[in-house]
Amino acid sequence: MHDFIPLKTARLELRPLLPRDAREIEQLLNDRELASNTESIDFPYPPGDAAGWIDRNHDRWKVGEAYVLAICQKETERLIGTVELVAHKQHHRAELSYWIGRNFWNQGFATEAASGIVSFGFTELGFARITSQHFARNPASGRVLEKIGMSFEGTRKGHIRKWNQFEDVNIYGMLACDFLKKPRENFTEK
Repeated sequence: MHDFIPLKTARLELRPLLPRDAREIEQLLNDRELASNTESIDFPYPPGDAAGWIDRNHDRWKVGEAYVLAICQKETERLIGTVELVAHKQHHRAELSYWIGRNFWNQGFATEAASGIVSFGFTELGFARITSQHFARNPASGRVLEKIGMSFEGTRKGHIRKWNQFEDVNIYGMLACDFLKKPRENFTEK
C-alpha cells in the first residue's frame, strides 16, 4: 500500500485512506438518507468509528482482502466519499461498493470513482469479474453501475435486512474481457 500511486480521473483522485480522514468521514456519514441507501452504515454514525474503520481497512489491504480508497476532489483535495473492492481471491473476483456525501450527489462523482477502481481491479489486480449490488429502491446506484458498463443480472427479493426492513437487492456484474474492450472516458492512467 505504501507504493500505491493514487488513481486520477478527470476530476478526482482516489487514494488510500489516512488517519486524518476520520473526521470528514464521520461528518459525511452522519446523514440518515445516505445511511439508508447502504447495507452497513449506521445512523447516527457512531463517533470515533471512522478511525477504527480506517485501521481495519489498512490491514485488509495488506492481505489483499479489500482495497478501500478515499474519493477526493482534485482541485480542493476534499474527501467526498469512498470506493472499494472486496476481493474473493479463490474465484478471481471482487465486489464493488461506494458511497458519496449527499452534497456531492448527482454530479457524476460516483460513476467516475467506480470506473477508476474497476479499471484498477481489472488491469492491476487481475480480477476476472467484478460485481456490485444496490437496494432496488435506489435506482440512481443502478444507473452508476450501468454507466460503467455493468450488466443487470437479477434481483434478490428480501435479501438484506436494513433497519428492521427486508430490502430487495439488484445485482450487477462485469467480466474483465468486456470492460477492457470499452473506452474509459473518465479514467486517466497513473
